[in-house]
Amino acid sequence: MSAESLFDTNPALDCCGGLNNVDYSQMDMSVLAELWRLIDLTEPRFCVAVIAIIFNPFFWNVVARWEHRTRGLTRLFGGPYVACYCLAVLILLLNVYRSHSITVAMKGHPRWEPLDNTHVYYTGAALMALGSVFVISSFMALGVTGTFLGDYFGILMDQKVTGFPFNVMENPMYWGSTANYLGLALMNASPIGVILTAVVGLSYKVAIAYEGPFTEEIYRQRSQRCKHK
Repeated sequence: MSAESLFDTNPALDCCGGLNNVDYSQMDMSVLAELWRLIDLTEPRFCVAVIAIIFNPFFWNVVARWEHRTRGLTRLFGGPYVACYCLAVLILLLNVYRSHSITVAMKGHPRWEPLDNTHVYYTGAALMALGSVFVISSFMALGVTGTFLGDYFGILMDQKVTGFPFNVMENPMYWGSTANYLGLALMNASPIGVILTAVVGLSYKVAIAYEGPFTEEIYRQRSQRCKHK
């Protein structure tokens, strides 16, 4: 028998007879219905948390770019280092408020039973531990000015940081922070916390898209100036 005739007489098997043959009416939608009942996207505390999440990276990117263009903060505070440290304190305070608003929003919504078990709790704890490692190690590698947009103040690093955790992933501080929020949501069995974590991740993704090319351009300009000296 030829290979062609073999394939003709033995058509490829399709798992479950193909998705078109699945009877979706038999699916248990009660779990999703219960989850949707627990989530109120118009609840004021949730809305405040979303605003805080989106505002933070928007604020520090706008202020840092304004500083890079005008040196307004440097003139106001009498030097780039003091100006950068003051912005760092403000960013930290905003992040504390963001974390507080997320916690308040989670407490304002019911826990979800499928997440309310020991395995999920310890998974969340592990994520928080891992996220904290990335955040703390990133800060130790970059320092205050490297972490809090010192490049925009003219405080440039001598060379790119390539050690841990930057040899594991790009932007480990952002993704470590996201892991912390996801871990907190899982430990509290909070579906609203998972949604807010997704908003955090999305806001960081947008921030990276703006920060990355702009920072690279700052160092490219320095490189060109050094070549012309």
